[in-house]
Amino acid sequence: MMNLTRRKFLTRSAAGAATLASIPAIVSAVVPAHSEAKEKYLTIKKGDVILFQGDSITDAGRDKEKELANNAVSFGQGYAFLAASALLNTLAEKELTIYNRGISGNKVYQLAERWQKDCLDLKPDVLSILIGVNDYWHQRNGHYDGTVEVYENDFRKLLTHTNETLPGINLVICEPFYVTGTSAVDETWAEPMKQYQAAAKKIAKEFGALWVPFQAVYDEAVKHAPPAYWTGDGVHPAMPGAQLMAEAWLRVVE
Repeated sequence: MMNLTRRKFLTRSAAGAATLASIPAIVSAVVPAHSEAKEKYLTIKKGDVILFQGDSITDAGRDKEKELANNAVSFGQGYAFLAASALLNTLAEKELTIYNRGISGNKVYQLAERWQKDCLDLKPDVLSILIGVNDYWHQRNGHYDGTVEVYENDFRKLLTHTNETLPGINLVICEPFYVTGTSAVDETWAEPMKQYQAAAKKIAKEFGALWVPFQAVYDEAVKHAPPAYWTGDGVHPAMPGAQLMAEAWLRVVE
């Protein structure tokens, strides 16, 4: 009886797993691979400093007291930790220095207010920014009176200043995203957020930045598992959502 029950369980588990594509397969369906003939992580050189910046999605509960490089506690538990860990493992010989300076609740203007300490003083060679959801969400809940035009102009001003101070910096702009059918996000988010996404993509193109299409990745992911599997509230990733984002980020940067 025990063997039969176990066999049935394993059969059901296998059938369920067949409907859920692996995270690398989901990302591959959206983000095209680079030529196998090319070296991986082309923008990353020995001794490079890499900085992840953004809001709570990047922050992911990190310790803000010491803010150490290459330190798990200083990275939190999100996509930045997973992506940085993969880089440090895969590219050990390059002796990278990687920081996470995301802060929960931040909008673009709040990045600017702390930019000297949390970006320019670190002199990153690669700067990754995920910002925008709060620029919309806080306006939506009445805690902020910004607009998509303010978001775009603030973002452009921030990157212009960054380029002038750190010429030759490699920029990675991540798409702010939303997942409907979750506890905080419904269909009324779609049209406004598309405007913020379009502004972020415009900025990425303008500054020659790599673009990480997180929205398309999540749109593909919800075809394979329910929205709440990836993110409970539609904004902050669950464990598989964080891995999904890390895989997408690495695939763009490689």
